[in-house]
Amino acid sequence: MHQAEFLDRYSQRDGILQRMDARAKLIAFTALIIICVSTPPGQYYAFAIYFGLLVAAFALSRVPPGYVLKRASIVLPFILAVAMFVPLFKQGGTVYHLGPFTLYGAGLLVLWNVAAKSTISVLSIVLLGSTTSFPDVLKGMERLKVPHLLIAIVSFMYRYIFVLGDEASRMKRARDSRGWSGSWVWHAKVVGHMIGHLFLRSYERGERVYAAMTSRGYEGDIKALDLQRLHVADIVFATLLFAVALAARLVI
Repeated sequence: MHQAEFLDRYSQRDGILQRMDARAKLIAFTALIIICVSTPPGQYYAFAIYFGLLVAAFALSRVPPGYVLKRASIVLPFILAVAMFVPLFKQGGTVYHLGPFTLYGAGLLVLWNVAAKSTISVLSIVLLGSTTSFPDVLKGMERLKVPHLLIAIVSFMYRYIFVLGDEASRMKRARDSRGWSGSWVWHAKVVGHMIGHLFLRSYERGERVYAAMTSRGYEGDIKALDLQRLHVADIVFATLLFAVALAARLVI
């Protein structure tokens, strides 16, 4: 899959949120996630306001809801699959009998807490990634004084994860063309050798790429044209989202 098709499919749409500066969106959604995570689970109206802010932001972005749900479904099921067992073991509160299972109110509150906060956090990240191209995100992080090493690691990870994916696909085709048929469980040794070989290839490729970059004057930061400018609308958006979320956290 091409990089732009994977993450930047809707970042070039003519939406209000797409036209905003990456720094404003980074600050706004990071603040929303922090405020949401710090909210006690019993403040149900506050979570409703957080979700309403995200719905309004999605309306401004013109990103299809199906795309958002598809991206969120990559992460949320794993979180909820772990949290759904908490009501069976965390005792306290009202006891509910559901067939052969006994559910505890304290555990249900933990389940709600995890589900609400993870959903709002994941949707915020999906919205940020859907409305901001990856190079703009990196440039925004740089202008917000995020350490250059962290930016370089994230940049290379995103650029070369697709290269490693293609490399793994070629190894799989070569394996299948030799008549291999089996499963991951019964042929773990073969799969393990493939993973080890892929690691060695990626390590050697990383060394070659780094040598090529240093020979061209790489000193730890990525040179790029700075075309981002903060406008009044960017400041108003970030301030308004932060103020409403903070008011919901402290007042309700």
